[in-house]
Amino acid sequence: MTSQVRAPRAQPTPRAKAAGRGRPSKAAGRDLKETILDAAEGLFARHGFHGVTIRQVAAEAGVDTALIHYYFGAKRELFDAVFLRRAEILNTARGLSMDAYEKSHAGRMTVEGVIEAFIEPLLRISQDGGQGWKSYFALVAQVNNTPAWGGETMARFFDPVVHRLVETLKVVRPDAEYRDLYWSYQFLTGSMMLALSETGRIDSLSEGQCHSSDLGAVRARLFAYCAAGFEAVIDRAPKA
Repeated sequence: MTSQVRAPRAQPTPRAKAAGRGRPSKAAGRDLKETILDAAEGLFARHGFHGVTIRQVAAEAGVDTALIHYYFGAKRELFDAVFLRRAEILNTARGLSMDAYEKSHAGRMTVEGVIEAFIEPLLRISQDGGQGWKSYFALVAQVNNTPAWGGETMARFFDPVVHRLVETLKVVRPDAEYRDLYWSYQFLTGSMMLALSETGRIDSLSEGQCHSSDLGAVRARLFAYCAAGFEAVIDRAPKA
């Protein structure tokens, strides 16, 4: 009786193991979490929170839906994880930028200088950070204009650094009323996020004279534009 030789069983790939029921290793887990977050970020940026399903994220990331639930929970928790990942980087960068400006311009800060210290890190990161950051800024612009829950989300992730901006501007312009500083920030954030979302609107509107991807042109104009708005609102406000 001849013996049969069995072909060796194919070994599953690390992704296949992770997509199954077993828990992935810590190293594989970190990579897979980043892959899921990258996929979700791109989809949310293109289609919004309500236009994306967990199944679509899983397909984009090449993982099982169970793995997304294992790492992040429901869709809103996944969305929050996407939002938090880069928010922490932005907040740190803006804090360091404002620290450096205050230290180097002690006693001679200007409204425009403070605003530049606040916005410049975002422009630099958008220019140098790759497509993931482009998607993230487009996503933040969407959330910033979502009435139902956008305000709560922005507050949760970005309020401390915004309050610092307002307090620093109050030092520069002690005659300013807080309500005018907050209104002016409201207008600043609209301008800032529209510029960072690079929608292409100005390309067609200007018939090719301007390009939304030209962040150098944004940098040359945005700080002065926002500062002039702050100054005008403060100067024209009725004084108590």
